[in-house]
Amino acid sequence: MTQEEVLDDLVRQRIRSLRLAKGLSLDALAARCHLSPSTLSRLETGNRRIALDQLVRLARALGTTLDQLVEPADDTDVVIRPLSDHGQGITTWLLSRDSSPHGRTVAKMRITPERAIDTLGVHPGRDWFTVLTGTAILRLGDRTVFVEAGQAAEFSTMVPHAIGARGGPCEILTILDHDGELAHMSRG
Repeated sequence: MTQEEVLDDLVRQRIRSLRLAKGLSLDALAARCHLSPSTLSRLETGNRRIALDQLVRLARALGTTLDQLVEPADDTDVVIRPLSDHGQGITTWLLSRDSSPHGRTVAKMRITPERAIDTLGVHPGRDWFTVLTGTAILRLGDRTVFVEAGQAAEFSTMVPHAIGARGGPCEILTILDHDGELAHMSRG
């Protein structure tokens, strides 16, 4: 099978899978796309070639983008093998690839009580983290908030902030936008 045929089959599978995941019948999706149900059926089964204008309408009706619908399957290595980055009282493992969607970075951080939280930083955006083990200390301006294992915190990063550990190491899982990654990953 050629690379074009493989991608064509993948697009057809995505269309059918998205339709079923959204609970749409052939008739319902066909009506949304201004296609006949028989045409949609032939598109899904490979008995008819998909035209670009049909792909655009199908993507819109399925709540996705044309890019996502036709992107090649690049799942040759789905496992991320993070390397650790050590700083003063913190070890970080990046758990997402550089090409993560929407510029988001997922990281696991192990923070020890040695991490200084005297200096508070600000940057545009919002931070979110959940505590996997231990207790995190979140300094937000003049406030100190303790976030226990199983709890999460979300806050505006325009409020001066720092994250430390209370009574022993803590591990957090965090999602950072581009500004957050620059601010938190470049500190030691």
